Amino acid sequence: MSRFPVAISLGAFGADLVRERGQASFIPLLVEAGVTRIELREELFTAELSQQDFPALAQAIQAQGLECLYSAPLELWLEGQTLPNPQLEPTLRRASTCGAAWLKVSLGHFDGDKDFAALADCLSRHDVQLLVENDQTPQGGRIEPFSAFFAQVKALQLPIGMTFDIGNWLWQGQSNRSAAEQLGPYVEYVHCKAVSRNASGKLVAVPPRQTDLHLWEQLLKHMPVGLPRAIEYPLQGDDLLQITREQVAYLARLGQRHSPASTEALSHV
Repeated sequence: MSRFPVAISLGAFGADLVRERGQASFIPLLVEAGVTRIELREELFTAELSQQDFPALAQAIQAQGLECLYSAPLELWLEGQTLPNPQLEPTLRRASTCGAAWLKVSLGHFDGDKDFAALADCLSRHDVQLLVENDQTPQGGRIEPFSAFFAQVKALQLPIGMTFDIGNWLWQGQSNRSAAEQLGPYVEYVHCKAVSRNASGKLVAVPPRQTDLHLWEQLLKHMPVGLPRAIEYPLQGDDLLQITREQVAYLARLGQRHSPASTEALSHV
């Protein structure tokens, strides 16, 4: 049975560990685990890693045959501004220097009164595709602004896709099923995370159980077949390679016909 492509958002290994070891150190583990794409996280680069080191990082990723996506904690639209975030341009440059084919940002404050011509002009100067993700904020985590934004993207035929974060919708009380039904055609990348409340009542990302995988299967039916899907939930344990390999295998099968043996309960997760 063929496998659909799986990515790992490096924050899944824990921010402290990734900052301590460096993002490049996880490349061999990802390759051994069967990952297709590495998602670099801008917020996890340390001050010691200057942009002069980015070409070497790009070369290391390319040498292992991995695709590369660059994720930045950047809002595409700032409140009260019609022009795109002025930090978009330098962020696109950093993504390109890392060898990334995609840059993932948040939507930000979209109200319809935005300068799409300026956005298109900015994007035309870089060989990096923009992906816009739903985050956990009131402005960037609701369905309605995304529907309006991508309606304009479609009308203008801009090369912008959506990163659909399954879990993030819950922070704003949104239905991820409704989001998939309305936004599915625009999705080019899926962030997978189950969500639970911790002891203090705070929502947190957790590994999936069988019920979560079943839900994700249903959501993927509203999107193009075989989309890259990313692990964005904790990958922790003594045998990090084995844990990662197992989770990659689960996600790689989502959206395919399964044999009974491939739907084992995830009681150990």
